[in-house]
Amino acid sequence: MRRFLLSTSPSYTAAMEDLRVTSRLTIPGALLSLEMSRAGGPGGQHVNKTETRVRLRFDLERSEIHPAAKARLRRAHPGKLTESGELLLVCASHRSRQRNIVEVRERLCEIIRHALIVPKSRRATKPTKGSKERRLQS
Repeated sequence: MRRFLLSTSPSYTAAMEDLRVTSRLTIPGALLSLEMSRAGGPGGQHVNKTETRVRLRFDLERSEIHPAAKARLRRAHPGKLTESGELLLVCASHRSRQRNIVEVRERLCEIIRHALIVPKSRRATKPTKGSKERRLQS
């Protein structure tokens, strides 16, 4: 992972390295951006002075994912999409920034892998002759 440039502002953005989703799909780092900010909740003094919450932005519109997979992703996660078409994921479950970065990248991979799976189309079937007879007998 690349080193992040630290700044004195409460929130800052860092570039990402490429993200390998499958053996055939790699998301370029230029489509990903990280924003760090202070996480809330319990944690004492540590939580008040460290920026461990990670917000990952993925530019879905510019990505080379198949259009049908993009549509499935939009339908499955409408609350995680911004008006500009970016997928927004947030992780603040760990005290460590690095662990939050790893987790949010894994979440993005899982979401995209799930969207790449083409759902099976349902074919209407007829009940068998034997099942009709059993139903009528009982």
